[in-house]
Amino acid sequence: MLVNRIKIARIEKNLTQKDLASKVNVTRQTIGLIEAGKYNPSLKLCIDIAKTLNKTLDELFWEREQ
Repeated sequence: MLVNRIKIARIEKNLTQKDLASKVNVTRQTIGLIEAGKYNPSLKLCIDIAKTLNKTLDELFWEREQ
């Protein structure tokens, strides 16, 4: 599932939602909503999250066929 990849990558970097939010200039609530699949981030925010977590956009956001 898409949202779990973001959460897992964040936890692997030992970042809280608040830490990640601060690094990408959004609120902690925004990160929580993205992880819960209730907010569709802009491309710029996706890129900022991927860079911060040292992942590619594909690794975090590409939905794989089941």
